[in-house]
Amino acid sequence: MSEVSNSDTPLRTTFRIFLNGQTVSIGTVGQAYRFITSLSPVEWMEFRSLHQDAVGSLQSAAGNAMLTVQATNALRALFVRARLL
Repeated sequence: MSEVSNSDTPLRTTFRIFLNGQTVSIGTVGQAYRFITSLSPVEWMEFRSLHQDAVGSLQSAAGNAMLTVQATNALRALFVRARLL
């Protein structure tokens, strides 16, 4: 999984998330993967299914750049439901 967190494959959009008074920009598969896996699983528990979908989509997109649309959509669904966007 270290190759996923190091992936420079660009997402279809750059997400700008306001977290703890700071803006976090997420524009690549690796940045997104690090962001959603660095938080405690307890923090994502309410959104477990969406989180799992996003992680799986990011893992697939790291190996195949054509899957970045699905990964971007999965992230958007997770972030909107978690009220991060």
